[in-house]
Amino acid sequence: MNTMKLNTMKLNTMKLAIPLFVAIAYGPSQGLAAPIMGSDLASFAVLGATTVTNTGNTTLTGNLGVSPGSAIKGFYGTTLNDGPGTFTGSAYQGSTTIGNAAQTQLGAAITSLGLLGPGTTVSGDLTGLTLTPGTYTVPYAASNLTGALTLNGLGKTNQTWVFQMPSSLITSVGSTVNLINMGAGDSIYWDVGSSATIKSGTSFAGNILAYTSIALGTGATILDGSALAYTGAVTLNANHISISPVPEPGIWTMMLSGLGLIGFIAYRRKDDSSNMLMAA
Repeated sequence: MNTMKLNTMKLNTMKLAIPLFVAIAYGPSQGLAAPIMGSDLASFAVLGATTVTNTGNTTLTGNLGVSPGSAIKGFYGTTLNDGPGTFTGSAYQGSTTIGNAAQTQLGAAITSLGLLGPGTTVSGDLTGLTLTPGTYTVPYAASNLTGALTLNGLGKTNQTWVFQMPSSLITSVGSTVNLINMGAGDSIYWDVGSSATIKSGTSFAGNILAYTSIALGTGATILDGSALAYTGAVTLNANHISISPVPEPGIWTMMLSGLGLIGFIAYRRKDDSSNMLMAA
């Protein structure tokens, strides 16, 4: 009789464990989607292809690099070490493993963003719009941002905005991207078909992936993002750029946590079964 009780408890444990494992393995997860940018690329605040040139007290939170070119001017901690710019990560110049990998990942990221399609077409000047997560095509305009754009994350995590810019990205002096109701792991991508020009005093947000070049005017900032040029140069002047936070844990983390829970349940069941046998 005691053996029958023990077998019944083992069976109940398996009945509980199997559906829990299935729910973890096949249920929806915010971390399921592969990231747009590879891990090497995501570590760069600024990455150029030909040169990176800075004047003024630029500060970068993240890595700084150029590949396949090798010239970085205006930063301490580089080959020239000429300042006044500073950065918190590492510098990669010329043909380095990480720099080359980052440029390869940049090309792949641009391709991946293009495959998302046009999404919703909005006005060439984004000023005055409040946009929730999604994919948007922004037509050419003399300025794509003359005032303030608001991105509303709706209080959710791991939300994504993709702006398809078939031509260029241009902001006016003093324009702003405002972020409201943002959650952990939210990300913004500006997929620029040619070059990006972020003019003086602009408060910008998100990752700029430009096929050609990127120029930031005096005092322009990029928060939760980066300036990444695939074939051309990046030009800076007293700017601040900080890369996005680390995304939320993915599916494997969830699965391991779930398996740990299964193990704990099985252990408690086994312990309870032993106690009942001893008491019988």
